[in-house]
Amino acid sequence: MIDLSIKEFLGKLGSAAPVPGGGGAAALGGALCSALCSMVAALTSGKKKYAQYQEDIDRIARETAEITENMENLIEKDAEAFEPLSKAYGIPKEAPNREQVLEEALRVACTAPLEILREACRLVPLLEELAVKGSRLVLSDVGVSAAACAMALRSAALNVYINTKLMKDRAYAENINLETKRLCGEQAVRCESVYAAVEEALTGGNGE
Repeated sequence: MIDLSIKEFLGKLGSAAPVPGGGGAAALGGALCSALCSMVAALTSGKKKYAQYQEDIDRIARETAEITENMENLIEKDAEAFEPLSKAYGIPKEAPNREQVLEEALRVACTAPLEILREACRLVPLLEELAVKGSRLVLSDVGVSAAACAMALRSAALNVYINTKLMKDRAYAENINLETKRLCGEQAVRCESVYAAVEEALTGGNGE
């Protein structure tokens, strides 16, 4: 998936092909966020005005590069995880092992969106730092990153819920749902705060 051109990826996303789907889109949103954060760090690094933050900017650059790579891999992992689920749905309903195979496939299908969610959570404090320490010339890109991160968080959460909803083991499903809601809820609010701060700086403040 990650070797496709943007046009090819969007073409597949908009087709009846089984993958990519919402999970791949969530990971792509996370990758866009982390890549933009890397760009902000690169355009801040070495600038005299932000010299006091240089060590932090270097750290942010390393972390966001790692997260971008992880998100790229999760686009692939999400697509791979859908295959056993698709096969499980194809098992005849009267087959004695259908329920067990489907349950396991649903658990596997949850793994990628949960990882996407956790990787997106790693980005939130970095966004908060860049909103303060990043170059003001690319402050709007911090806001775009925050919007992309919120999209990744919420999209990943929905891709967890679509699978847990069908699980027979409701205790397991509810545990996953609780963790997902906690992570998504807390971090999405922080993303919105970063976005609001950027918007205020660009429209209500002097931006300096």
